[in-house]
Amino acid sequence: MSLYDASVPQFKRMLTNLDRWLELAIAHAEKKPFDPNVLLVARLAPDQYPLTRQVQAACDAAKFGAARAGGKEPPKHPDTETTFEELRGRIRDVITYLDTFTRDDFAGVEDRLLELPFLKGKLITASDYLYQMSLSNFYFHVTHAYAILRHNGVPLGKTDYIGAANLRNPE
Repeated sequence: MSLYDASVPQFKRMLTNLDRWLELAIAHAEKKPFDPNVLLVARLAPDQYPLTRQVQAACDAAKFGAARAGGKEPPKHPDTETTFEELRGRIRDVITYLDTFTRDDFAGVEDRLLELPFLKGKLITASDYLYQMSLSNFYFHVTHAYAILRHNGVPLGKTDYIGAANLRNPE
């Protein structure tokens, strides 16, 4: 599997799912009823990020993972989102950015050495970065966003997390 196939489509798939979860969270709050904005500051533990920051971090992991491995400049997001609509806009912005990548952007980059701004003086291959850091970090934040919503009663299940599969009929 190419680095592109292991990353960009997965980032897009899970960000699309995350956007849907936020939509379901709003609908759940309106049905109960309570102000959906209380979910934005919800967290699983006092020392963990709230929902808003989990979404921002998932978006960052996706855009930086693709940008660093694929050699493109990522969009800038100042982390100022305070509403569901702003968070959903950020997710859509990152998905649109990910749509600019092709397999060719990742061709032959497996051994490209990357210098990461948060690990001064150290290098990592693009392949190791994606597999050992970027994807893990991305799924960590996506999963925490899911768990925060689920913990707060949003009716999400495994199929909401996994999303649609590319199923085919037998021949």
